[in-house]
Amino acid sequence: MSRLFIELYLDEDIDVLVADLLRARGFSVTTTQEAGQLGQNDPAQLAWCVSRQKALLTHNRAHFENLARDYFQTDRTHFGIIIAVRRLPHELTRRLLVILNDTTADELVNQFIYI
Repeated sequence: MSRLFIELYLDEDIDVLVADLLRARGFSVTTTQEAGQLGQNDPAQLAWCVSRQKALLTHNRAHFENLARDYFQTDRTHFGIIIAVRRLPHELTRRLLVILNDTTADELVNQFIYI
């Protein structure tokens, strides 16, 4: 099944204002708090995203680089991992919009992106 629009999941280290700013522009965003996933470890966070076909946004580069490598080596699929340098919510949202407006959900499958 072809998927056009990226559905995004914000790891608990992402400011929830980013979710509000993206929703105001019509994007589907779920926060860790809304998903009831606060305190879950990184493999569980990514597994939750995979089970719902959501791309994950995080600041946690080291752990998610390793998880992405593990998914690749074991031939498992994820729906995109976006690693963001810590920035103010409006600047982070601006950078995300470039991806969300120019990339389909299908194009983001198994991709690991730094912004």
